Amino acid sequence: MKNIYFNHDGNIDDLVSLLLLLQAPDIKLIGISAIDGDGYIDPAVEACRKMVDKFNLRGDKLEVARSNSRAIHQFPKEWRMATYSFNYFPILNESGEIKTPEAALPAHLDMIDKIKKSDGPVTLVMTGPITDLARALDEDDSIQSKIDKVYWMGGSLDGHGNVVSVDADGTQEWNAFWDPEAVKRVLDSDLKIQMVGLESTEELPLTDELRQHWASLRKYPAIDLVGLGYSLIISVPNAELYLWDVLTTMSALYPELVETRQVKANVITSGLASGRMFIDPNGKEITEVTKADKDSFFEKIDKILERQ
Repeated sequence: MKNIYFNHDGNIDDLVSLLLLLQAPDIKLIGISAIDGDGYIDPAVEACRKMVDKFNLRGDKLEVARSNSRAIHQFPKEWRMATYSFNYFPILNESGEIKTPEAALPAHLDMIDKIKKSDGPVTLVMTGPITDLARALDEDDSIQSKIDKVYWMGGSLDGHGNVVSVDADGTQEWNAFWDPEAVKRVLDSDLKIQMVGLESTEELPLTDELRQHWASLRKYPAIDLVGLGYSLIISVPNAELYLWDVLTTMSALYPELVETRQVKANVITSGLASGRMFIDPNGKEITEVTKADKDSFFEKIDKILERQ
């Protein structure tokens, strides 16, 4: 059985990823932590605790850790607000109380604690900035021996980014731009890394057809929550959202869903290009996701979320 520790930054895709990890069969979720990135951390931590209360199908013993890591470059506040609305959904607040506790340790130390106490190798799934892992390695790099693989949503290796800021040249992906030094620290480690970049999910846009599909299955509480969550995302013409975080999570659960290539990568840590990842023959060898099996991806999501 695969042991998974999940670290995320609290926006809709991250919370949908948590929902999948709470309901997926044949895994053990050993830890959850949220970082103050693409979603504000207070509602993110609360929403996670409420989701564990309601959707922890396997009954894993869980608490939610709060990161105290801080951004070098913070996400736009307009992107981050959806977490507040998600946390207010009636489906998560029916009982009027939260039973799942908040962890005593900050996220990077909680990560170390949960990994070292695990009864076997741990898979790290990370759908936000990678800072907590970098800090954990600085604190105790012996955890590398117990980490089987890191699945990270971050970066872009084809030269295009999603950062629009006066202090950036636009070639960066936001999770890498949030803390470029942390990306460098992890690339300098001995860890096996599989990366979902901006270019990895072109088959998986958030479309009106997909929204309607979830609406048609809202009799399942987990799918109802997914549909509600993505209703907070406003589609902008020529700026489609792709399911980057969910693909990262699903590829950790079902590696056969994706095609990959081996590349050597590096990151720039200063100047207007800070946070830009690029192919470098002297860089860290990583696995990059290049394509997803769209039909199987959505079939497996439905199967997981229909379990409750």
